[in-house]
Amino acid sequence: MTTWVVVADHTRARFFQTESSSSPLEEFDTLVHEEGRMHDREMTSDLPGKIKNPGGLGGGHAFEQETDPKKHEAELFATQIVHYIEHAHNTNRFDRLIVIADPSVLGLIRQHTPNHVKTHICLELDKNLANLSPADIRSHLPAILPQQP
Repeated sequence: MTTWVVVADHTRARFFQTESSSSPLEEFDTLVHEEGRMHDREMTSDLPGKIKNPGGLGGGHAFEQETDPKKHEAELFATQIVHYIEHAHNTNRFDRLIVIADPSVLGLIRQHTPNHVKTHICLELDKNLANLSPADIRSHLPAILPQQP
């Protein structure tokens, strides 16, 4: 029975697998989202700054953004992670899934994961472990990984 462990933050998602419930983790893929590292001002540098008030009264006003650029990038990356997981599910690459992510990223992953994939999730951890070694990540998991829900 193959278990996948996905470990993610705003800029990277690492994919591990283990063949038994007590085996070490083997990393096999990584998704990188460089835009998650950008500062707000870098994401919005192409936006116009101010417009003049046509009546000449007042000093004009700044354009307001409809969405926070950081949130938008996090949403895009979470969707990319979920598409990767869903494709793997549809091609029978795992039996069980463990998701470990920064709390805000975990919420977005939950939001975008379809129900037919959610049924394979046996554990979720809201921790940012994306920069740890496979052995350190494994130490945050139970000694014996949980079975299918």
